[in-house]
Amino acid sequence: MASELKTQPTDASVADFLAGVEPASRRTDAQTLATLLAEVTGETPVMWGTSIVGFGRYTYVNTTKKPADWPIIGFSPRKANLTVYIMPGFDGYEDLLARLGKHRTSVSCLYLNRLSDIDFEVLREMATRSVAWMRARYPSAG
Repeated sequence: MASELKTQPTDASVADFLAGVEPASRRTDAQTLATLLAEVTGETPVMWGTSIVGFGRYTYVNTTKKPADWPIIGFSPRKANLTVYIMPGFDGYEDLLARLGKHRTSVSCLYLNRLSDIDFEVLREMATRSVAWMRARYPSAG
């Protein structure tokens, strides 16, 4: 029998989670990022699993051919960096990535050491584009 996905939305408090992020500089960045993504999406943040703050939700078909839910955009304040989940990936974002500042990427993850390393308005534009793309691709996404 296939197991359930580990990362599901929970009723855990986002505010409590963010208040517990260490060090204080990472906590401040996480709270700032949560505010930005709430503004961009118009959504209330929800904890997904124990460490992902997600905004909105869409359903996709995973590799087991079963529908699965995931946030349309989210982040996790990891120990090494802030990880921002840009769901469509980074094709077409070359112009913004070139202006963003210090960062790394992988498939759909944008890794930031700290918000002071980047141009915050470029990050806002990336989030805005990502959310618009997700909502166009998944019309029922909230």
